[in-house]
Amino acid sequence: MSHYDVFNGDADGLCALHQLRLAQPRSAQLVTGVKRDNALLKRVPARAGDSVTVLDIAMATNREALVALLEQGVAVEYFDHHQAGDPPLSHPGLTASIDLAPDVCTSVLVDRHLGGAHRPWAVVGAFGDAMPATARTLAATLGLDEDTTDRLARLGECLNYNSYGDTAADQMYRPEELYGLMRPYPQPLDFLAAEPVYHRLDAQYREDLERVLATPALGRDGAAEIYLLPDAPWARRIVGSFANRLKLASPAHAHAILVPNQRGKLTVSLRVPVGAAMSADAFARRHGGNGRTTAAGVTNLEPSAVPAFADDFAGTYRDLA
Repeated sequence: MSHYDVFNGDADGLCALHQLRLAQPRSAQLVTGVKRDNALLKRVPARAGDSVTVLDIAMATNREALVALLEQGVAVEYFDHHQAGDPPLSHPGLTASIDLAPDVCTSVLVDRHLGGAHRPWAVVGAFGDAMPATARTLAATLGLDEDTTDRLARLGECLNYNSYGDTAADQMYRPEELYGLMRPYPQPLDFLAAEPVYHRLDAQYREDLERVLATPALGRDGAAEIYLLPDAPWARRIVGSFANRLKLASPAHAHAILVPNQRGKLTVSLRVPVGAAMSADAFARRHGGNGRTTAAGVTNLEPSAVPAFADDFAGTYRDLA
């Protein structure tokens, strides 16, 4: 019998898996990809008697493949905080922990499941998923001082920064490679001290951030802001971190960051305030995307659709402020 660990390649997915396998070690085949690569279950060649753990990918996006695995007799354990659609929760082969609350990420769900056994990594995951209040609440339960908390925050941001990109060629490290480097370390501070990967990521992150901060907005209309980044690997890497930075700097505004991808289309990162009349994931679905309440994305926006997208975005969010 084989086991498969299927996880989003961002900070949340990495830290969720790392917590789980620190507590429950097992041999597994890894299935992952760049952050936008969410339809991962269709790649799992599991058969009857095999098992799969799924972390931080939307059940709605993977429902067909999930049902197919369950009907083959594959046992599936699922942790996620994205839209679940119509989940097959009554199936006896599925064990699911799904929470769509805006202050919950998958690392938090795994932390709950494990009773806080490896909470420092949950702190890293929550910071990486742009949930600083959640992360600091968890850090406070550990008695971490401000300097240590800030170091974990930076690590989370760098792990998340690495997950963006159109393909692995845009990334500094493939997510399975990062997980392999993290795996020996029960404590993130030991990982920071021993592995040079963080310093390389941080240096590149700072360089890419300096470039993107010099990029003017494509348009501002009330509380709606739209940015168009250039067609370059650095822009595809920084798009999510830039979106999170804008969200934290102007939490009452909505932000859309567009960047050309290598398929001749555009990738969009959306950030929307808590309590907005239309959630980020609902808006994204109108344009072929998905996500969660305050953060979502569109993977393949046609260039010809940009004016209509911009008008729709402004019309939906300009009156937030």
